[in-house]
Amino acid sequence: MLGIRTVLWTLSVALSVVTGADFKAHNCSEVRQASIAKGFSFENVPLQEMSGDHLRVCAQGSTCCTSEMEDKFGQRSKLELENLVDETSHELRSTFVSRHKKFDEFFLELLENTEKSLNEMFVRTYGKPYMQNSEVFQNLFAELKRYYTGGNVNLEEMLNDFWSRLLERMFTLLNSQYVITEDYLECISKYTDQLKPFGDVPKKLKAQVTRAFIVARTFVQGLSVGREVASRVSKVSSTPACIRALTKMMYCPYCQAMPSVKPCNNYCLNVMKGCLANQADLDPEWNQYIDAMLLVAQRLEGPFNIESVMEPIDVKISEAIMNMQDNSVQLSYKVFQGCGQPKPSGMGGRSTRGISDVFNARFRPYSPEERPTTAAGTSLDRLRIVWSAMQHSLIDIKEKLKLFKKFWSNLPEDICKPHRVTAGNATDDDQCWNGHTKGRYFPEVLKDGLTNQVNNPEVGVDITRPDTFIRQQIMALRVMTNKLKNAYNGNDIYFQDSNLLTFSTFCCVSALF
Repeated sequence: MLGIRTVLWTLSVALSVVTGADFKAHNCSEVRQASIAKGFSFENVPLQEMSGDHLRVCAQGSTCCTSEMEDKFGQRSKLELENLVDETSHELRSTFVSRHKKFDEFFLELLENTEKSLNEMFVRTYGKPYMQNSEVFQNLFAELKRYYTGGNVNLEEMLNDFWSRLLERMFTLLNSQYVITEDYLECISKYTDQLKPFGDVPKKLKAQVTRAFIVARTFVQGLSVGREVASRVSKVSSTPACIRALTKMMYCPYCQAMPSVKPCNNYCLNVMKGCLANQADLDPEWNQYIDAMLLVAQRLEGPFNIESVMEPIDVKISEAIMNMQDNSVQLSYKVFQGCGQPKPSGMGGRSTRGISDVFNARFRPYSPEERPTTAAGTSLDRLRIVWSAMQHSLIDIKEKLKLFKKFWSNLPEDICKPHRVTAGNATDDDQCWNGHTKGRYFPEVLKDGLTNQVNNPEVGVDITRPDTFIRQQIMALRVMTNKLKNAYNGNDIYFQDSNLLTFSTFCCVSALF
């Protein structure tokens, strides 16, 4: 079938050349007007067709083009492809930019307001004992923020350290009639797992916080990588062969006094598939990345979503503190058994009963119903409203992501739509530009990707030299996809940011060839 089409194509071209020789020279005034309308400022457009021996891209028969015009057409063709890709990818890029900004701002605001809420609640409930030890809680939120913003923080170790520091401060307060040294505190830490001073709160909270933060951070990092890859790949670098093919498709009709004739759809597709062959090779990894993003988005809606974990964290930590206080006598007894009796502090009149009375007066049970109507309380109410809006944003981004699958392999079809470039979609249309004259375009449309362009009839493509820059983006997507899949399963893989990620993959590109 392909052989028959090729023969017909060859005969069609030959016939058009022979037929063209019988025509008298055409008037080039329409070419001049069309060129001016396109923004060209040619000074010497021929009045009538002349010999085209000077042309290097368009047909060298009778022509309305000078060498200057052909050169300018080539420059414009390159620019128009860049603009077409930019226009076609605009929604893709703007979606990743805006959604990354929106989710990132929400998660950071959630952290900030949760910390404010805890501080307000603990000051109101626990007073001076809390204020004297507030840096323990400040460090907790500072580390959570450092983790979320890309810091190399081991969440489990950090949370274990938080409970260890809290235990040290609480034990010291509850036993202030003794001298509690650093060595003694180190001894206490050895019995933490056995004593379970805070009940099962640390274990449950660690599982919830770890999974929630892994998902939140990875999702936002995924949006960032998608944003960067889309931005970079949308900046097209055209080869000389591509520019020649574009010029021939878009502007050689001008040279043959047919400026209003648009390219045939299949002709356009073969040109774009040749020019954008490397971009199409991004698609398999891009599609897997989209699928992984959709999986992680599901986690943001589930029981481990960061809002449902962080919003009640103050109450949960308070419960842990109350658990330790309620069992302080038994806890101290067990510690004294294991670590020995510490030395009295020699505080004289400050009896154990007096210290406990002050402590108990401040450290009392606290229920969610008692939330203060302070700025912190209202900020959490506002965050609930924001989170409701974010859930709608999740629905939106999932729908967008689904639409963005196969984006890069569909790019030629999107560009070659009639309102953008071509005359129409009919494969047998004889009123379109086929690269040589107005008539049908017979060659078959090739498949997508670099290796399928070996016999591209319009663009000379070296399939042995894949674009290194595109291969870097493929590797960046591969790494991010792996990270997303791990996040979906509750596992974390550390990397700093998408810029370093892309840079660090340069040495690995050869593995893709």
